[in-house]
Amino acid sequence: MLIVEYNLALFFFCVTYRQAKITMTKKKFELDSPNNFNSTTTLANNEQISTQISIESIDKIYSPYEHRILAHPNSFLGALIHILKGSLGSGLLAVPRAFLNSGLLVGVIGTMLIGFICTYTVHLLVSASQKICIKKKIPSLGFAETAEAVFDNGPPNIKKFSKVAKLFVEIALTMTHFVGNAVYIVFISESMAKLIGSHYEPAKYWSQYFKIIILILLIIFCQIRELKHLVPFSFLANATMVLALAITGYYMVKDMTLVDPSERKLATSISGIPTFFTTIIFAMEGIGTIMPVENSMVTDSFIGCPGVLNVAMTFVVTFYTVIGFCGYYAFGDKTEATITQNLPDDEVLAQVVQASISIAIFFTFMLQYYVPIDITWRRMKPHIPQEKHNIAQIIWRILTVSFIVGVAAAAGNHLGPLIDLLGAIFFSTLGLFIPSFLDIVVNWNEWGRFNWILMKDLVLIIFFLFGLISGTYFAILNFIE
Repeated sequence: MLIVEYNLALFFFCVTYRQAKITMTKKKFELDSPNNFNSTTTLANNEQISTQISIESIDKIYSPYEHRILAHPNSFLGALIHILKGSLGSGLLAVPRAFLNSGLLVGVIGTMLIGFICTYTVHLLVSASQKICIKKKIPSLGFAETAEAVFDNGPPNIKKFSKVAKLFVEIALTMTHFVGNAVYIVFISESMAKLIGSHYEPAKYWSQYFKIIILILLIIFCQIRELKHLVPFSFLANATMVLALAITGYYMVKDMTLVDPSERKLATSISGIPTFFTTIIFAMEGIGTIMPVENSMVTDSFIGCPGVLNVAMTFVVTFYTVIGFCGYYAFGDKTEATITQNLPDDEVLAQVVQASISIAIFFTFMLQYYVPIDITWRRMKPHIPQEKHNIAQIIWRILTVSFIVGVAAAAGNHLGPLIDLLGAIFFSTLGLFIPSFLDIVVNWNEWGRFNWILMKDLVLIIFFLFGLISGTYFAILNFIE
């Protein structure tokens, strides 16, 4: 409504202003002599041209941020905390395994390189969204809506694919969160099996039994539909995650003092690079949360230097590099898919970690589950009678939770390969391919000198294809072994 009122006011202002200019020009024409006719006409035309230029300038300075009406907008600090929370999750515990597959030196360089690429592709996505918002005078757009609008304003021969682009992004987001939650289920079941195994003789199928228990609990808890009702669970998840990371950090530092540096590799074989890449992408990529956070701001400080994104990702990349380096340095070739599996079974602090990480990830599941269920339900809702919405949503939540736990059960205890598969297919598609392709389309009529925009985006897409093909191949091999 505010945008409509703004445009109407601008329209009437322009009409009134131009009419006044025309009136003044007529009076000037009547007063002047015939000899001055040409000069007077030139003056009037110049004034009209100036008026048109000023009107065009008003059009060009449209700022989406100035037209966002938000009850509780995010500040720089608030947005920074949200980005850090979205990027520093349970994937952090898998980073030492990435260094196991790359070596210390390659791991440090590779983590910084992938971090830079992930940050840059987020810049591309946000930039594309802002360009469309300015062009169409829209305050904000989500991830899928950005894809649709970019295609709709792209070359004539791809406009018809705008709905397909939106659907593709929604499917990618949904499957990324579904399979990502399956990783969480394996995380929890492995941690609980290790915890119980410290008191009783471990059984071969304990991990699968725990998945059944988790399924029953999640079917109940995932019936919570309002995001605000998940806030207490989010607080509990954050608190227990911090506790688990702190204790795990203590064990890593303690074990590092006992290591001979010559026993740790600076680089491994080339075959370890795909696993390194997919693990880092899985751990670091949080592009699904970017647009909601950016849309919650009313100041143009998300991208740029220094911007929320650059500050947050600098911290994230540094933290991941330190954890990966220290984790692999401490445990070497014995580094597990998640670093908490390297902790001793018989020590109380280590047992606290297993319990804390299980609680943290269980409640994080509920938060991550909100995104795909919201996307899918919005698609289904119009096709279901109003009186059956409640029962339909209950059934849909039961089916989707069962599907996620089923994927986790099929993966068994192959946590590492499941992480690799998720990173190779889903996170790389969302984080690398889609932003790069959208950047090509949104700049289709201005690719720059020597088409440099097209060239660098194609390089990013090739990088994505490398991760997709090689990462998927080695993940499947690890599943078979």
